[in-house]
Amino acid sequence: MKPEDRYLKFVRWHEEDGAYVGYCPDLFPWGGVCHAGAEEDAYRQLRELVIEEVEQLQRAGKDLPPPSTRPMREAVPA
Repeated sequence: MKPEDRYLKFVRWHEEDGAYVGYCPDLFPWGGVCHAGAEEDAYRQLRELVIEEVEQLQRAGKDLPPPSTRPMREAVPA
């Protein structure tokens, strides 16, 4: 598993912005970090931001924050 895969990433529609907004609370606790008109584009941007943040922290010799954000409930297969 790559280090960036440990972090929960999610995208949701934000009515006020009229766009999809990407979140990764463990790395960016201040809120949404990217916006896009399409859900897939927002997720792609978010993934790139998470990879960049992990790489920057590692280059600086800093510890990665522990992944602590989890989905509110587990998906149950049908």
